[in-house]
Amino acid sequence: MNLHPDSQAPNTSATSPATEGPGITAEMNAEIDAAMKQMEAMDAAAKHQREEAAKAAPAAAPVGGRPAGIRGPRVVQAGREHRTGKVVTVGPTDIFVEFGPKELGIVPRIQFPEDQMPQKDQQLEVVIDKFEASEGIFLCSRPGSVQKADWEMLEVGQVIEARVTGVVSGKDGKQAGLELEVAGHRAFMPAGQVGERVPDLSIYVGEKMKAAVSRVERMGKGNIVLSRRDIIDAERQQNAEKLKGSLAEGQTVEGVVRKIMEFGAFVDIGGVDGLVHISDLTYDRIGFGQKAVAKYLKEGQKVTVRILKLDWENNRISLGMKQTQSDPFATAVNAITEGAEVTGKVTKIMEFGAFVELGPGVEGLVHISELDHRRVGNVNEVVKADEIVRCKVLKIDPQNRRISLSMKALKPLPELSIGGGGGGPGGGKKGKKEPMGRSAEEILKETPALRRLREQNRQMKFKGGIA
Repeated sequence: MNLHPDSQAPNTSATSPATEGPGITAEMNAEIDAAMKQMEAMDAAAKHQREEAAKAAPAAAPVGGRPAGIRGPRVVQAGREHRTGKVVTVGPTDIFVEFGPKELGIVPRIQFPEDQMPQKDQQLEVVIDKFEASEGIFLCSRPGSVQKADWEMLEVGQVIEARVTGVVSGKDGKQAGLELEVAGHRAFMPAGQVGERVPDLSIYVGEKMKAAVSRVERMGKGNIVLSRRDIIDAERQQNAEKLKGSLAEGQTVEGVVRKIMEFGAFVDIGGVDGLVHISDLTYDRIGFGQKAVAKYLKEGQKVTVRILKLDWENNRISLGMKQTQSDPFATAVNAITEGAEVTGKVTKIMEFGAFVELGPGVEGLVHISELDHRRVGNVNEVVKADEIVRCKVLKIDPQNRRISLSMKALKPLPELSIGGGGGGPGGGKKGKKEPMGRSAEEILKETPALRRLREQNRQMKFKGGIA
């Protein structure tokens, strides 16, 4: 400390009551004297600690106020120098590290948890923040530690704590990033560097967050650009290592949707990302594409998922959402029987038929041959999308999750005119109408010979041979 009683403390010499301030009493003067003596004792202890560290690792002040040449390889990460030295002294407030015969560094003890406190003679890696020429010592910090931002000491790669003051919007009106306050200066963090995809960045306003300095421009008012993505990624990797022993296939966990893709969505399940494939999203038929996924999920949404597969070697986790819900098809199979009449809405028109929704997540197919008794060339001739139709259940296939429906089974059979024409010139009497089709029981009663004879007779009637 550089606080000296001669320059900072109030005048405590004996004075007459006339010159003594009205608020200062003798008891208060005594308290001030005691406080100043305590501060002097602390200064003396800190000075003694530095002297002891200097004796253990003699370090002469570098010539010209510059640090001595760096011995060994110089390691620079994210624009900052990392050095490894031997711990000389572990004091109550600072840790002294020796880099060489004439190089000594100091690290604040508060940056180390008590259970990770370095020991004497231990090799310790630190980050060089600044060289203090007046003291001939390097000011250092623990790698990755959050430091109090100081405008003069801000460097690229430095991890600091900043307070979010607002949201910056672009020309298109979209949120471009966050505005932060660092060492009394305005800083900017692009939206892509926040590290988490959220629909509204305003949720961070007023919060303090750990960030790394990406760029510092001291010209004019100064320009500071921060990033948080690498810090979040590093924390996620650490969380992944912790989760390896606790996650298991078949577990149901809570997660947050991070990103929507054409083939599904990535969900954060507590520090690691897993993929919910579009086929495991819902029991509904939703097609493919980002828009299809966006109908069911939004970025930042909280969801419940089931772990389907864990592949730590390839960093792949397969998740499912529909597996956490009851299967509507199984429920429908128990409620619907073959031969039953059902009502549903046409959801999709295809070349080969129409899909009819019988309930949430349950669809049946009316093949084009089951739309009508006549030959149908285009499905749209018979049904339209969103039309409500009545169908008969022909077959239920639980294994392949398919339900075959028929619309023509509930329609009356068409009638066929037999005989002459319609009464026009040259035409005969209007013939009577007979059903075009017969029941299966009637057909089974006939012999092949009788069917051939009836068919031959019918052809002769069409030719006008038999009246």
